[in-house]
Amino acid sequence: MLQNLTGWHALVILAVIVLIFGAAKLPALARSVGQSMRILKDEVRENADDTPAQPGVASVAASVPIDPARAPAPAVPTTAGAGGVRPS
Repeated sequence: MLQNLTGWHALVILAVIVLIFGAAKLPALARSVGQSMRILKDEVRENADDTPAQPGVASVAASVPIDPARAPAPAVPTTAGAGGVRPS
């Protein structure tokens, strides 16, 4: 699809962009696009860091039984609204 684009096509596209946005707003537009790309790159990198390095480790840890005496207490459901009253 983009194989037939030449330098002339790029110049025409650039001229249309300048006509639409105006020359004064182009630096702000470019700055916001760059900032958005930086944020996206950081989020992708952070998401990649959250995945475990060895996929088998997480599945092994999930299959280990938990000692009931050391298990955390279950959450107590409340039926109260803004008052914060717990069932007794």
